[in-house]
Amino acid sequence: MKYFVILALVLFSTFAVAGKKAVTENGDVVILNDDGTWVYESAIPQSEAELQMNPGTFTKPDSASFKIKSGKTDANFWINPKKWKFEKNQDGNAPSEYTFQLKGEDLYAMAITERLAMNLDSLADQALENAKDAAPDTRIVKKEYRMVNGNKVIYLEMEGTIQGVKFRYLGYYHSNDAGVTQYLTYTGANLVKDYQDEIDNFLNGFMVAK
Repeated sequence: MKYFVILALVLFSTFAVAGKKAVTENGDVVILNDDGTWVYESAIPQSEAELQMNPGTFTKPDSASFKIKSGKTDANFWINPKKWKFEKNQDGNAPSEYTFQLKGEDLYAMAITERLAMNLDSLADQALENAKDAAPDTRIVKKEYRMVNGNKVIYLEMEGTIQGVKFRYLGYYHSNDAGVTQYLTYTGANLVKDYQDEIDNFLNGFMVAK
């Protein structure tokens, strides 16, 4: 499954290179792209329909007993150490701060953290646009607001194909003054149903330090 992981990293790495914000002398906020181009923040595509808040309860499971702290934002990631292994990326240019894998299984995850603050809705929209750069057929399967351990996030579920491999990636997007966090799981689209409980438990381990 090494090939599968590499393809997924190619897709997810695009999330971390979203344009940086700047303010013009007139006070307008613009997004600076790596290729030297820029657009007004207000021009970034927004969701076509107003997002709904999921009324469900999303809390850290008791089995998630091990806390991992972000070194960039105020995010904490609680995992079940009996089921998940993780690695902190030492490469400063790596797209993610941490990578995870369900032990012995084909379910993977990563935490992408950046100190740059960004509007929550724009963050999720930018993630979709960047994903389409790597997988043009990427589509949204589900998108909604959730309150996870007292923190408002966007839950985004997307599906796309790279080199014949169809991925499903499911995750939480959070933003505050400390920066942005993208807490994402991914696997083959055909395996999501098998891993749904593990995905939910993993994602609901997302918390913000008080």
